[in-house]
Amino acid sequence: MEEKYEPLIQGILDHGYGTAPLFFDESLIKGLRENLLRKRSEGMMHPAAIGKRFTFQKNLKVRGDLISWIDEHNPDPLEQQFLGAIDAFVQYLNRTCYTGINGYEFHYAFYEEGSFYRRHLDQFQQDRGRKFSVVTYLNDDWKPEAGGELVLYLDGGEQSICPEGGRVVFFKSDEIEHEVKAARRDRLSIAGWLKAV
Repeated sequence: MEEKYEPLIQGILDHGYGTAPLFFDESLIKGLRENLLRKRSEGMMHPAAIGKRFTFQKNLKVRGDLISWIDEHNPDPLEQQFLGAIDAFVQYLNRTCYTGINGYEFHYAFYEEGSFYRRHLDQFQQDRGRKFSVVTYLNDDWKPEAGGELVLYLDGGEQSICPEGGRVVFFKSDEIEHEVKAARRDRLSIAGWLKAV
């Protein structure tokens, strides 16, 4: 189990980001994808915003995704399985890397065909609690020609990551600027942050 954490951790040490192609079981990814699509069809997803508290605003020129927050108290078995895996990863990080993570937040993200998220950092000016960003892709049978890449802006240049279902990407929230490119089909994921608050 723990061996699947090492590519994420070693990737940050070597390149500034880590990625694992099959971090979660295919059945869990399928179930979470169905959860996201159900939430969208039932009107439970809402336009995402930029900023926090008084700086909170919706700006479709910057980002165009719909989101639905995952509540850790929701009894949904798939979401509990997902968060249980995150808990185990956090415990491993704290035990082996002394990261001091003591919280997290995650949401489903639906990018309709053609929508995007411009270059940004996953960090608020007034709140520096987010330490690591974690993205889990829920897409089914994604092909590179569909676009929708996550682009990371690293010291050594840009790195594009294809949003294939089951892939996890892991990077420091306050250091790595990134963007989501527009795709030629709907793009599904769970995005979140490991926090030290």
